[in-house]
Amino acid sequence: MLIVACWLAQGCFAIAVPAHNSRPVPNAADIYIHAGKNGKQISLLELSMISRHGLEELTGRKMNFIERASFHITQKKLRKGIDGSGRITDWKLQKALGAGGQKGFHAGGFFLGLLLGPIGVIIAYLIKDEKKRNRVKWAWIGFGIWTVALILFAVALNSLFTFN
Repeated sequence: MLIVACWLAQGCFAIAVPAHNSRPVPNAADIYIHAGKNGKQISLLELSMISRHGLEELTGRKMNFIERASFHITQKKLRKGIDGSGRITDWKLQKALGAGGQKGFHAGGFFLGLLLGPIGVIIAYLIKDEKKRNRVKWAWIGFGIWTVALILFAVALNSLFTFN
C-alpha cells in the first residue's frame, strides 16, 4: 500500500515550468495613437514631448482651459513613465498596453504558497519570467496564511486532546 500511495502522490508534485514567454518592454516610439478626426497618428514618445500648440495644430481644434490643464498633467505623467531610451517604465501604462504585469494579485504565486507552504515559495523563486517578483510576493503571502492556518490547527488539535 505504501508503494501505491507513493505512486499516486507522485503526480501531485509534478510541475511544468512554462517556456520563457516574456513580453519585451514596449517602446514608446513604436506605439501610435490617433490624434483628431483627420486620421493622423502620433507616437507616445512624440506625444510626451509635443507642445500644446503642436497638438492643437495636429488635431485641428483649439483646447479650452480644462483640456489644456489636463493635457499638461497627463503629458507630465507620460514623460515620467518613459525612460531615456524610450521604453515604457510605468506599470499602469504597460498593463494598459498588455505588457508588464508586475502589480496586483497573482493567483499562481498565492496558491503555491497557500497549498505547498515553503516548497511553494521555493518553486516561485525557481520560475523565471517577467512576473517573478509579483509571484514570489504572493507566494510569501500565501505561505503566511498557510502558517497561520497550521498554527490554528495545532492549537485546536491540542485543545481537543488535552483533558482538564
